[in-house]
Amino acid sequence: MTSPLKYLGAYPEDTRHQVQALLAQDRLGDILKKRYPNAHGVRNDRALYDYVQDLRDEFLRNAAPIDKVTFDSKIHVINHALGLHTSISRVQGSKLKTKHEIRVATMFRDCPIEFLRMIAVHELAHVKEKQHDKAFYKLCTYMEPQYHQYEFDVRLYLTQLEHSGTKLW
Repeated sequence: MTSPLKYLGAYPEDTRHQVQALLAQDRLGDILKKRYPNAHGVRNDRALYDYVQDLRDEFLRNAAPIDKVTFDSKIHVINHALGLHTSISRVQGSKLKTKHEIRVATMFRDCPIEFLRMIAVHELAHVKEKQHDKAFYKLCTYMEPQYHQYEFDVRLYLTQLEHSGTKLW
């Protein structure tokens, strides 16, 4: 009996079969480790804030400022969330003030920089584009041309992690 590949449900059947075969041969982790040999050095919330802020400054200079960026242990990938972008609006006097916060699942504290970049780009894109539509993904690929490959590889990693129960980095 084969287990369902819940993180790869939207991919073509032949892709899912290839992943299933790699899992059966216990090779998926080795392939990911070879492609992404090292974990990133963003170890704390301040470093994460600086990393995301640098991306924002490079690609979204005219976008609203990001007020807070943190690793969040309450985000569970089981709920299909790798990170969250929240906007909090408050009335201050006669003005409406909006604060933007980005939270990244703590499990991505130990992952390749490409995975962290994909999540950061995804959450930053929500500052300008709220829905996961064509404009949203166009903005993601503008900020990171390899966005779709990294997203697929994150899904492979989550599949590997669920299958083996051990982290690669």
